[in-house]
Amino acid sequence: MSDIGRPGKIIAVHLNYRSRAAQRGRTPAQPSYFFKPASSVGSSGDVLERPAGTELLAFEGEVALIIGRPARRVSPEEGWAAVSGITAANDFGLYDLRAADKGSNVRSKGGDGFTPLGPAIIPAEAVDPAAVRVRTWLNGELVQEGTSDDLLFPFGRLIADLSQLMTLEPGDVILTGTPAGSSVTQPGDTVEVEVDAPTAPGAPTSGRLVTRITEGTVPFGDFGSKPSVDDLQRAEAFGTPPAPAFVLTDQLRAQLASVSTATLSSQLRKRGLNAVSIDGLTSTRPGARLVGTARTLRYLPGREDLFASHGGGYNAQKRAFDAVGAGEVLVIEARGERGSGTVGDVLALRAQVRGAAGIVTDGGVRDLAEVAALDIPTYHAGPHPAVLGRKHVPWDADVAIACGGATVLPGDVIVGDADGLLVIPPGLVAEVVADAIEQEREEEFIAEMVRGGEKVDGLFPMNAAWKERYRTWLTQH
Repeated sequence: MSDIGRPGKIIAVHLNYRSRAAQRGRTPAQPSYFFKPASSVGSSGDVLERPAGTELLAFEGEVALIIGRPARRVSPEEGWAAVSGITAANDFGLYDLRAADKGSNVRSKGGDGFTPLGPAIIPAEAVDPAAVRVRTWLNGELVQEGTSDDLLFPFGRLIADLSQLMTLEPGDVILTGTPAGSSVTQPGDTVEVEVDAPTAPGAPTSGRLVTRITEGTVPFGDFGSKPSVDDLQRAEAFGTPPAPAFVLTDQLRAQLASVSTATLSSQLRKRGLNAVSIDGLTSTRPGARLVGTARTLRYLPGREDLFASHGGGYNAQKRAFDAVGAGEVLVIEARGERGSGTVGDVLALRAQVRGAAGIVTDGGVRDLAEVAALDIPTYHAGPHPAVLGRKHVPWDADVAIACGGATVLPGDVIVGDADGLLVIPPGLVAEVVADAIEQEREEEFIAEMVRGGEKVDGLFPMNAAWKERYRTWLTQH
């Protein structure tokens, strides 16, 4: 059982994150709830059985509210005052038994160990209830991330709603819903959930709640409903399939490499996108073209206590360089701070060995001569000999960042040459590059005409007569 103790009541919310509601295709007007038994509580490090004969054991990372004082008929504004602390929870559910439960979730959500909590409690007074984050990892990969500003029903409202009919007592636990990304786990998997408040002083955290999944061996008896699944339950358990992910194909990559950033920039401008250039950086290989999808890394301003907690060991910086993949560009937010290095020769070499297309940082680079000698291009704000901790705390990866004055999201397409760097939204890549190729064909024709002595008036840009001559020229080239 969890070190948090056994609660008197565990009350869970069905749908409460906008991202999850969008995934489910329905948005409730009011919250709805179900109970989980106290015997379902587990601790970090526990092993959880997927019962024999079942296939759809799903995880749901959640923020758990721990009630600290009796609450009866409180207002939404008063609700948070009844909370003594928050922690991480994993609301495991067995979709194989949902049909038999008929909405009660008694068996599908009530199994032993189906509600691990912990490992640590964050005091309620240490956090802003509107700035709490929950994240879930499956076998080390981040699969869920949600913040309390995405809640349909804030924490105080949940407490007020429940307290209209029942007294919430000290030690009771409220599970506040899960963001998008919940899916099915398999025997051998490890699921981790962490709740934190990254913007609060000291960035308090619950620590990671770890659950390892194993295969059960005892079959269900003949004296109750047996596990049963259908296509609907499978779809719900695995989550509504997201839109097809953008793929930077070899063809698109070659097309992007064939046109200049100047031409791409003009095409983005035609579409109303002006704030898409990463400015003020120099390339270690200005003659090399850079094309790839973005992975991101964010540094916070240096602070001794935060560097002590986040700067050592296998920190976010090292994890990011180990995770960057073939054809990807690691883009680093360093706030334009050049007063220390943000990458050095060893990590740059690691990115090259991983097959990364390039590195982009709006901070300094250590060991610049060695980094410049590598094949991988690195865009940077200048050299600096100091180590990371002088100015930066490696904080998190694969989040939205700002670099060189531009917003960069994971998966954005980064294109660079001697003129600079551009960020292209994935959904625009195909049309932008197609129009850029056509624009450069037109400019080739215009240049040929100018070399032949033609005036630019009416030619640049082309009027109707010149466009007709251009079409004829195209048939010959």
